[in-house]
Amino acid sequence: MNKELNLLGLATRAGKVINGEPLTLDGIKRKSVKLVYLASDAGNSTKKRIRDKTTTQSIPLIEDYTNHELSQSTGSYNRVVLGVTDDGFKKKLLELNEKGT
Repeated sequence: MNKELNLLGLATRAGKVINGEPLTLDGIKRKSVKLVYLASDAGNSTKKRIRDKTTTQSIPLIEDYTNHELSQSTGSYNRVVLGVTDDGFKKKLLELNEKGT
């Protein structure tokens, strides 16, 4: 597992990640979500809803990982959409994503 997914798991254990599409969309509306992970193998309707919301709210979106990789990093089953709620984790996750580590 790479450093970015390891940090995502740490953020999850710290209680700074929202799991699931409905909760993440609600967090985006309430402006508590700072960064969104969307599984690359998510369904088309889910992809469209999440992409539309993150674009209109100017929230960074990462689609580099599969459902299996996101689930494994968070220790949960069938994770397709994750919302990061902490600015510090957001900054470091985006930095690691740009480096590709």
